[in-house]
Formats: sequence, C-alpha cells, structure tokens
Amino acid sequence: MGADGEASTRLRGVLGDFGGEAGDYDDLRSSLLTDVLRRRRGLPILLSVVWLEVAARTGIPAYGIGLPGHFVVGLGDPDGYHQVVDPFAGGRSLRAHEVQAIVERATGAPAEPSSLRPWESVEILQRVLANITAWAHRPERLPIRRWAIERALLLPRHRLELRRELGTVLVQLGGFVEGAHALEEYAEIVEAADPAEAELTRRMARSARARLN
Repeated sequence: MGADGEASTRLRGVLGDFGGEAGDYDDLRSSLLTDVLRRRRGLPILLSVVWLEVAARTGIPAYGIGLPGHFVVGLGDPDGYHQVVDPFAGGRSLRAHEVQAIVERATGAPAEPSSLRPWESVEILQRVLANITAWAHRPERLPIRRWAIERALLLPRHRLELRRELGTVLVQLGGFVEGAHALEEYAEIVEAADPAEAELTRRMARSARARLN
C-alpha cells in the first residue's frame, strides 16, 4: 500500500461511518456543518470539508475537487501521484476511470484537466451556499434562500445575478422597498453591458414599489 493509500486508511479509521445517501440531498441538515458533524451524514461537499479538516490536523496533504454534480477529495500531490476518495461513499477510493465516469454522466463529455484541479476555500463556500439556495426554492423556504444569498454576496467573488435574485426574494417576502432598491442597484451595475436586462430589472423594481399602494 502506497503512502496515499495509507493516508486514506488512516482517515477512514478516524472518521468512521461518515457518509451519505440519496435521501440526504433534500435535507437542509446535510448542508450545515454542525449537523453533519453531529449526524455523521451530509452532502458530498460537506463531508469533503470534514475530510479536509481532519487531514490537515493529521498532517496529510489533501485538497477538494469540485466535480460536476459531485465533490471528492484528493490525497497527496495534485501535480504528482495522488489518490482520489469519495467521502459520500465513506471514503472509498476512486480509480481514474470512475472519476471520468462521474464527469461524463454530468456533462456528456470527458473530464478536462481543469475539472480535476484543487478548489480554493472560497469556491467551496460558494458551492455550499449555492446548494442551500437551490434547496430553498420552495415558497415556504424563502427566508432560508434569502439567508444563503446574503451570505454569498459577502464573499469576495460571487455571481452578479445573485443581486437580482436577492431583490426578487425580498419582494416575494413582502419587502417591496428593500427588494426594489436591490433590483435598482443591480440594474445600475449591468446597464452598460446589458441595457435590456437593466430595463427589465427596473420594471421589476417599479412593479415592487407599486405594490405598496
């Protein structure tokens, strides 16, 4: 067994029965680290965060890999020999063809080298918040959607469209003035690059303000 194989065995021994299954995708607790630690269950990206933190504390080189529709952990040197493990499957080692299959199922195309690169911490947090935002698409979950979007906007990088999404959610929650203001700010930012989008967003803002009457 190589050094990386020994590393994965050590980590599995420490982490025990952390893992996940299909039903965890519709459970908000699967995207909240405190609940993942308590329940030992979660989404692939949160379980990978647990693996990364435990690896760091045990001196094992590790990095996160954001695949389309999945998230895994690399152990070792990303530019040299390394092992890929799937924390969602309890830390099972993945062969190169299995990683390729995950990408091809999600995209219909072979994996590009860029899709296997180490992810930065801010990228991981963006994806966690994006998962929560997507989970909270139902009307009764709008307060959680607002919470996730507002925190995503605090990150040093974010999708510009999140500003429009925040305005829309605020309006749906009855914050017509606050939502209109957020929409108008977004319109100002995009006006030079996309005047049609800016005008559409301003109409949305005017419609929100009109609901106060």
